[in-house]
Amino acid sequence: MAAQYQLAPLKGQPFNNIVLEASLKPFKVNEKNYIHAVARELFTQWQSLLRHADTASVMLWTGDGSEILDYTGNMQQRLEWAMYMGNPNTGHEVGSGPKELSIHERAYLYIDHPPKFNYGDLRSIVQALKEEGRKITGKPVLVGATFDPGPEFARSEFKYKKHPEVLGGNAMGHKTFVNCYAILNKDKTHYAGYPDGIPQGTPFGTFFGRQSQHFLTDLQFDYIWFSNGFGFGAEGWSSTGATFTGKEFRQEALPGFSEKVLQFWKLFRAECPVFPIQTRGTNLSVGADLARDAVNLKAIYEGGFNMLPPPNSPWAALDGDFGLEMTGYMSRMAQLPDHRFPFRFYTHDPWWLNSPWLDRYGREPHDIYLPMSVSRIDEEGTICGPTQLNFLTVDDTYGNMPAQVPDEVIPHILKARYDMPTAPGPLVWVYPFDEYHNWAYRQQGRLSEVYYGDWFIRQAVNNGLPLNTVISTTAFQSVITKKPALFQESVLLTIVPDAGTPLEKKLMQFVQEGGKLILFGPAEHAGREFLRMLNLKNEAPLEGVFTLGIKNQPDQMTIKFPSQINHRSLFNGGGIATVLLDRNDRYTQLLAQAQQGGQARDVVWVRQLPEWKGGKVLYIRGTNSSNFTEGRLLTPDDPSQYFAGPVLLRYALQEFGLTIAIDKLSPEIKSPVLTISRSANAFIFSGYNPNSTVKERFKFARGAPLLLGFETILENGFSAYTLPTSWHRTCRVFVEQQEGMISHKELHSGERGIYKRYQISGLKAATVRVYADPGIDEAHFHAYVNAGYPWKKGKYPFRLKKDQYGTYFLIEQVTGDLVVSW
Repeated sequence: MAAQYQLAPLKGQPFNNIVLEASLKPFKVNEKNYIHAVARELFTQWQSLLRHADTASVMLWTGDGSEILDYTGNMQQRLEWAMYMGNPNTGHEVGSGPKELSIHERAYLYIDHPPKFNYGDLRSIVQALKEEGRKITGKPVLVGATFDPGPEFARSEFKYKKHPEVLGGNAMGHKTFVNCYAILNKDKTHYAGYPDGIPQGTPFGTFFGRQSQHFLTDLQFDYIWFSNGFGFGAEGWSSTGATFTGKEFRQEALPGFSEKVLQFWKLFRAECPVFPIQTRGTNLSVGADLARDAVNLKAIYEGGFNMLPPPNSPWAALDGDFGLEMTGYMSRMAQLPDHRFPFRFYTHDPWWLNSPWLDRYGREPHDIYLPMSVSRIDEEGTICGPTQLNFLTVDDTYGNMPAQVPDEVIPHILKARYDMPTAPGPLVWVYPFDEYHNWAYRQQGRLSEVYYGDWFIRQAVNNGLPLNTVISTTAFQSVITKKPALFQESVLLTIVPDAGTPLEKKLMQFVQEGGKLILFGPAEHAGREFLRMLNLKNEAPLEGVFTLGIKNQPDQMTIKFPSQINHRSLFNGGGIATVLLDRNDRYTQLLAQAQQGGQARDVVWVRQLPEWKGGKVLYIRGTNSSNFTEGRLLTPDDPSQYFAGPVLLRYALQEFGLTIAIDKLSPEIKSPVLTISRSANAFIFSGYNPNSTVKERFKFARGAPLLLGFETILENGFSAYTLPTSWHRTCRVFVEQQEGMISHKELHSGERGIYKRYQISGLKAATVRVYADPGIDEAHFHAYVNAGYPWKKGKYPFRLKKDQYGTYFLIEQVTGDLVVSW
């Protein structure tokens, strides 16, 4: 009997599900053989990736979701579908109006004679996708339906003519999006779930749930997707909402609006109890959504609604705001309904005449490597990557599916998955998921703090903070007991805990047992003992413009940073009240101070007591240098006038042996976005450089990191690189050497039993640390100096070390070319 061949699994873990999102546009002819041919091509293009999934799915963007609302139960009913480019719900008829109108002001047909479909045809397309997908992949194939609350994709008589009472939000104009907790007026139209019409006062959640149950069942869909913030408040895209006006927080309105959102989920599930729900979520983060629009994500997650949490927002492709994308993504995965969470990548847009991979990204994979470097740590201390992968979409605005896109994208996706984190990164965000919800509903006057925290981190990430590991405060308290050594090589970043809480106790123990901790934000609610540990006291809060004095500023600029900073209480959880309790404490080092009118406030300092076993704590008050200026997002302060407060968080990492310097012509030039993850004992650096003239310099306590495949000219012990727009590099070698040009290359094996060989050239009496793969011992590691094939000469001594820098091989006093192998 012949042995069965099994495909090698994807390193790390396969995806549970890979979702190919598609519109109906590729089905340009409504004929069975044509439809099946399109379905075959769709799965064939992505097969090299689908082999690494347990399940393959297609999410169909049939229309804007009104096809669900309008469904009568008759398969012969005409289907209004997304056959347009642009917005078909304006005052201009499709294809009409003055030429100067943009596609956001009117729509065109995507081809001259689009096919006509009815609901029976749609069911046939669903079946064709399942049949052809199963044949090509050999895997279960699911097909999902979509609902979008806005006006973008297809004409909607239901939303904009018959039932405008459901509209709220201002994402694409005043009252353009369906509000999930709206109430419907009476309607005598026949619907599948309401054959006698809609009674007056029917909640939209009830109507939509019942219609979805009929539609999904009859057309043989497997799940439903809630798009563009639907189900998560009334305003999915803006920095303001039901509880934040841009000028004040309306905390008294929070419980009422939150209950309305939660009630939508309950009403929907009462009518559509079984079909899984997948979600897009908003463009923002947990704390920002909670404070501005009453989105109680904790209650939604804990509601038992059989829902998948939102993925990363695709908006970084549009505005380059990776800080917002990464902050939102990490905050929403810190705590989950179960173990699952998705990653979504923006390949094409089938409505708005852009294909991000080909144009917005310029075929640069930064929006793959940055968010896919993110990991969450669960309550057992397990490092978790995304379980599902979505592609928006496989077809473009003209209904074409260019094979170039999957051919180019798939290798980057797989590389990112091969390099998925296996350990906490150098910096770990301990996200206050439960605390933010507690503050919002149980403590008056703290919505500004909830709002502030995520915006502060967003701006810090946009200014080079390498943050890509997250754990919730609740999970942290469990993990630190079960796996106390898990964060030995990491610095933790979190808020100042409230007095008398279990989190306060765990954080103090963490520092006292040798842990490294950064705390940020207001400290008015901290306990007395915790404040003593920080050497902190609170005085009268101040706000407005301050003169900032900074010690140890690593960045170099031709035009210097401004010395002033603008701290607005509304966007920062109050004014600056923090000062040192004891200025003579020899274990405290003040790093930054803000002065205003003869008064001073201390804003960054570090403290380390001898009895803390190497533990260290750094406090940064943190200024979110942003303001609401009537735009969609908070606007960062003008960098030519004000120092960006969140930059201080990257500077603070110097105190923990992680110096990342950004050299540029002037403050107005955007800084690189950077992540550093740990995979199989390597350091994986990924980056996005909005400006290719910027230079990045790195110096860690381990030495200067060497990026594989690059040369660097060392500057005072720093490795210096001018990097391209998008980059992703492995680092297993750190060098202590002040000056000189260093080259780091990979060599071929050429020797039985050796599967990795690296060369480091240009060393001068250097100390080298090599982070080999896990499990490599002294018997299987080799070092040669100034030698070559067949590696019989030049063997050089080394030591295997396990200390505060991790597990590595130490090689000292090396001059010339070093080759290491294992």
